[in-house]
Amino acid sequence: MIFYNFEFFSSMQEILNQLNELSYNLFWSWNNDFYSIFEELNRDYWNWSQKNPVKFLGAVNKEYLFEIIEKKNLRERISKIYREYRKYINHSGKTNNHKPFDENIPSICYLSAEYGITKCLKFYSGGLGTLSGDHLKSASDLNIPLVAIGLAYSYGYFRQYINSEGRQAELFEKNEFEKMPMKLVLDEDYRPVKITIDLPGRQVFAQIWQVNIGRVKLFLLDTFVDENDVEDKRITDILYGGELEKRILQEILLGIGGMRVMEILNIPVKGCHINEGHSAFLCFERIRTTMKKLGISYKEAKELCYYSNIFTTHTPVPAGIDIFPRWMMEKYFKHYAENELNISFDELFLEGDLYHSSWNENFNMAALAINNSNFINGVSKLHGKIASKMWALPSTRTQIDSITNGVHIRTYLSPNSEKIYRKYFGDYWYNEEKIWEKISSLPDSVIWEMRNKNREYLIKYVREKLVDNLKFRNATDEEIENARNILSTDIMTVGFARRFATYKRGTLIFRDIERLKKIINGNYKIQFIFSGKAHPKDDGGKNLIHEIMNYTRDSDLAGKIVFLDNYDMEVAKYLVSGCDVWLNNPRRPLEASGTSGMKTVANGGLNFSILDGWWVEGYEPSCGWKINSPGEEENLSEYEVDAFEAKSLYDTLETEILPMFYKRNENNIPVEWVQMIKNSIRKLSSYFNTERMVQEYNTKFYSKVIDISKSKM
Repeated sequence: MIFYNFEFFSSMQEILNQLNELSYNLFWSWNNDFYSIFEELNRDYWNWSQKNPVKFLGAVNKEYLFEIIEKKNLRERISKIYREYRKYINHSGKTNNHKPFDENIPSICYLSAEYGITKCLKFYSGGLGTLSGDHLKSASDLNIPLVAIGLAYSYGYFRQYINSEGRQAELFEKNEFEKMPMKLVLDEDYRPVKITIDLPGRQVFAQIWQVNIGRVKLFLLDTFVDENDVEDKRITDILYGGELEKRILQEILLGIGGMRVMEILNIPVKGCHINEGHSAFLCFERIRTTMKKLGISYKEAKELCYYSNIFTTHTPVPAGIDIFPRWMMEKYFKHYAENELNISFDELFLEGDLYHSSWNENFNMAALAINNSNFINGVSKLHGKIASKMWALPSTRTQIDSITNGVHIRTYLSPNSEKIYRKYFGDYWYNEEKIWEKISSLPDSVIWEMRNKNREYLIKYVREKLVDNLKFRNATDEEIENARNILSTDIMTVGFARRFATYKRGTLIFRDIERLKKIINGNYKIQFIFSGKAHPKDDGGKNLIHEIMNYTRDSDLAGKIVFLDNYDMEVAKYLVSGCDVWLNNPRRPLEASGTSGMKTVANGGLNFSILDGWWVEGYEPSCGWKINSPGEEENLSEYEVDAFEAKSLYDTLETEILPMFYKRNENNIPVEWVQMIKNSIRKLSSYFNTERMVQEYNTKFYSKVIDISKSKM
């Protein structure tokens, strides 16, 4: 046993306090150095904790921790991260010098059903959640005065595993909130602060958890409290789980409950950002509180609130929108309409129809948001146009705008990629003016080395993950040994990873299986990595995964097709950084935006996609490749469209992509390929990021909402 003197113990305790403070602010989720510290402390423990520093520090022996920190000389590295964090929070560091408002007085309330911030906070299922998380991160970076609302799901989204038959199965693992980077909001007597909502025959209570994301606070509502019965405790059990009635209860809690959180915490928001229709019931609650505060009628309050609501729609198809039947709305809102809003239920119900049709028996959440929002936008230029046609708003009101999505680049940047940027552009490269223009100055050898290392790290990760899965299933020694050597570190690697909805066509590459085999086993070697979850009730999506799993067992494709289970933010980071080509082939025009392809760009990956969503704006022949689609005038069936686009996919792979990748100079560098990487980083990373996106929201909507609020309220 090692004995420490008082001075040493005091110094180490200070380091431990710094680690604890850092752990409770998700600033670390976009800091690769923070991750590397915990890797060095104990890699096995770090993986066991699911990259959760709060759980890690709560479980590890303190003396062991002190010993490792001292042995590996980690004290100064930890202190440096802590100093950078304090500068960031206190605004004494360089943070783009963009400070439009007093960040201590939140002005905009952002609401979303899911948030993808980091691996250990399982409150997300896909792109909507990661976009919401990235939005908050960039709002923090830019000092935008945002506060956010969501739900604290007891089980979050499911953990996916692939069974012995190659089919998706689901595990629901309980979140231990007390061991996660979030804290219960307490009153002055250290009791949990709770909001209440009246439901038929009872009150529902919800406590509030606070998550700090840099300078931005995210509040999550949790109904698992003693005051509720078993069924009401389960309102916040599973993200997108249960039947339709569970969904309406979650959305009542998110929208109405979210506004009550702002009220009980005395946060005077000036406007609300409704991120997809899930939180749109807040429109009613804002009207109610405005009526009460100003002593005015429903109609007057509605008009006032209308000017300070922002609605972002994320789906170009009606099937993606929540719709509730009249009887269900009447059950939960008749009393609210008559006793809180002083209107009839019929009048309230009409808010769920864009045309206020008295014959309509369904309540549309997107229509509720549109009817009550002065500012509306789609998430790409193409989607904005589609949404405008889809909703066809009258010329007497504001029209649907568009703000193209982006990604929080530092969140998805691999340690290796960031090392290159730091080496050539300085420790604070991300604050440099026109940083992406400087990419062209990097030597080709540096870019190519970055790509090779990123690919190597990905292949190593894939092998480790597959071996762990096989051991869990008690696989044979031969199967485990094969997994240890699967894929190659020097072969062009294509990635396809996203939510497995059928319209995303996860198996399009296999449409002409004989041609694909010919490509894979030809002169130019190629390998594919797939990942993604299908919703538990989406049999079509599950069948696509099963089909891919069958191909992984085909002897002609052995070792060249891999499916990684349990797609999450950690898997995504390895894939978007390690894949040479990012494949995306949705059925046009059903991809509103898509963001996974944006995440690969700064890591040196190239996009190969249908001209849909963001790629309509991003595509240039010098930056990546497109999959050609037939003209709309040809009026082809889905089967014929799939055949046309699959052929274009194969042709482009064979004649353009593979030859360019393997065309090397005397130093074994693919000069044309590297030039395309530089073009892609310079042109795409400079625009398709959430810093630009959030600044656009600020300029187009947030600042106007605040000005309107000052003049009208």
